[in-house]
Amino acid sequence: MLGVWFRALTQDYLDVELRVASNISARIIERPGVWMSPDAAASVVADLRAIAGAAVPGGTLDYGVLTGSQERLERTVLTVLYERPTNRPVAFNALAVMDLTLHGRDAEVVHLGLVMVDPSLRSHGLSWVLYGLTCLVLFVRRQLRPLWLSNVTQVPAIVGMVSETFSDVFPAPGPQAHRSFEHLVLAREIMRHHRKVFGVGEDAGFDEERFVITNAYTGGSDNLKKAFDVAPKHRDAAYNEFCRQQLDYDRGDDVLQLCRLDLGAAQRFVLKDIPRRSLPAVAATLAIVSLNRLVLPVIHWLSADRPWGILRPAVSSKPVEPS
Repeated sequence: MLGVWFRALTQDYLDVELRVASNISARIIERPGVWMSPDAAASVVADLRAIAGAAVPGGTLDYGVLTGSQERLERTVLTVLYERPTNRPVAFNALAVMDLTLHGRDAEVVHLGLVMVDPSLRSHGLSWVLYGLTCLVLFVRRQLRPLWLSNVTQVPAIVGMVSETFSDVFPAPGPQAHRSFEHLVLAREIMRHHRKVFGVGEDAGFDEERFVITNAYTGGSDNLKKAFDVAPKHRDAAYNEFCRQQLDYDRGDDVLQLCRLDLGAAQRFVLKDIPRRSLPAVAATLAIVSLNRLVLPVIHWLSADRPWGILRPAVSSKPVEPS
């Protein structure tokens, strides 16, 4: 464990572990395809496939990080949950980092991605880990700069969770949901260049007024298609009715939600969603991430006699005379 914390403090990409329940630990791994050895990356992918096999028995998922593609592993932030003390993988979330353009500048959107949970761990109150914790860590890692997020789903429970957790969410039920110019531009780019991230085929349509992807389950995610009656519902009936009205479940529609994680959303998540027993572990993780991004650069800057990245210490051309 000490070695994991040391890596979190010194390396460029996240690899941290924390206990999120009495019998569950979470490991957050950023872009494993960039820095992990092939054997270590293959071991992580094997854990993900084991979870997928338990969550979708007899089915196959042929997209995203489950393919083991090097390209996917280089653009993915993983959250993998393990049951203690057996270290059995029981759930994961694979966030995909998408490069887009907004207002003529490069922008990143983090797709909330594929979530799989072993049936034995469902309804155990771990959704805050799979959907919010890693986003919060990335937000702190970005020095609290607002982070654009996307979500593609037909599950009312997830639509409601995203709507209640993040800021500037569109689409969502209620008059507060507003489609801005930024929402529209990002949605168009996502549908034009990044369909493979969430397993949507080229033959799927997109309704720009409602942000609904029509006939969405033809690009590798076929086994995730659900009927409305079996799709997990939200405790607030408004989200269930919203999905029932907006989506054709027989055809296989999805809603594309765009939102932001800002300081207000982060505060709501910490105060509302994180269990009190898990706050110390989360706070310690955020402190390490903050130290890496906020404090270490200052220390490195003040150490002018040591190299740092492409920067090199100045070397005097004049020889130093002995005293």
